[in-house]
Amino acid sequence: MSQTRQTDGKPADAPLRRPWRDGPDRPVVSVARDLVPDEIVGLHRHDYAQLLYASSGLMRVQTPVGAWVVPPQRAVWIPPGLAHQVGPIGAVAMRNIYVAPQPAAGVMAECRVISVSPLLRELILAVVALPRDYRLDSPDGRLMRVLLDQIAAARTAALHLPLPRDRRLRAVTDALIADPADRRGLEDWAKAAGASARTLARLFLAETGLSFRDWRRQLRLHEALARLAMGDSVTAVAYAVGYESPSAFIAMFRRAMGETPGHYLAGPASADV
Repeated sequence: MSQTRQTDGKPADAPLRRPWRDGPDRPVVSVARDLVPDEIVGLHRHDYAQLLYASSGLMRVQTPVGAWVVPPQRAVWIPPGLAHQVGPIGAVAMRNIYVAPQPAAGVMAECRVISVSPLLRELILAVVALPRDYRLDSPDGRLMRVLLDQIAAARTAALHLPLPRDRRLRAVTDALIADPADRRGLEDWAKAAGASARTLARLFLAETGLSFRDWRRQLRLHEALARLAMGDSVTAVAYAVGYESPSAFIAMFRRAMGETPGHYLAGPASADV
């Protein structure tokens, strides 16, 4: 998993991009783009908010403050001005909804992954097909407003991996990201980082909002989703992310995602997580 280290969300080397090349400005604009495997959309930011959705495939979204993994049943909301990069896991059919700052303020203020209901999915696909110069007082314009209402009402999905800024803690999280199967405990990591286990435990809570155990479980969930999307078997994924048995991995996955790994990527989730 690649890392992007920034401090303020608006780094000077993250260009401000206009998400569309031509056509009139509208408060909500949709853009379809397909990504091939290994095609990285580099670090950048927009003055519009962005709802990033993959109608097929799986994406990783990286920001200065965290990472999100986004399967087809989910979408990620990126506030205006937040630097981010996007990496597909396999081929991805990316469908983007851009929202001007004023209407975006009424949707949500923070970057997060949301559950995509069947209705929200159909709305996203419908608005991507609309003409760019739709009239605000037309049925197309009203459809855009319904879309914003549905985005605002969507539930947050548990797919955020917060990234710390403390140098000692970042050394630990970077090592775990490189090898999610590493089973060393907090005491061992404390020795490697040059800090006490108590200090590391405090830093994990202060900088990520998660305990060490919960953060590592979230990391393993991210890696598992990526490997499942690439077609790896449940057994292979379980061992690759550090579980002693497939049954232990399946139990974790079910608690986190509400269903088994075998069903999760098969189609839209039946219920919000």
